[in-house]
Amino acid sequence: MSTEPEKYAVVRIYSSSNNTIVHATDPSGAYTLAVSAAGQHVKADRLGGSPYGAMMAATAVAEALKKQGIEIIKIRVRAPGGIKSRTPGQGAQAAIRALTRAKLRIISIEDVTPIPTDGTRKPGGRRGRRF
Repeated sequence: MSTEPEKYAVVRIYSSSNNTIVHATDPSGAYTLAVSAAGQHVKADRLGGSPYGAMMAATAVAEALKKQGIEIIKIRVRAPGGIKSRTPGQGAQAAIRALTRAKLRIISIEDVTPIPTDGTRKPGGRRGRRF
């Protein structure tokens, strides 16, 4: 019986309304194992934030991880945050689903969206944005 710890990777999913980036690193975050963006896999720019593009990006990262012999992953999901949207785009859920279908074992899913405790003023001024 081996006491060697199993190899795992941390998959960071940044999902906004315009794009989804899937980035796999070692546990410390120092070395990139694989990276892919939804915008690389779709024809039009407007489709970068679509679930299809996110699924294709996650599948590409999953294949790269499998080639390196990594079967276990931790997922960290991030939205733009700050004064922007605090909810991940529609590509985040599709990317997680694609990683699951690729037979990668998911240990944990964590939301790491930066939320300001005070922050700066929202753009638009005192009376808000006028059309």
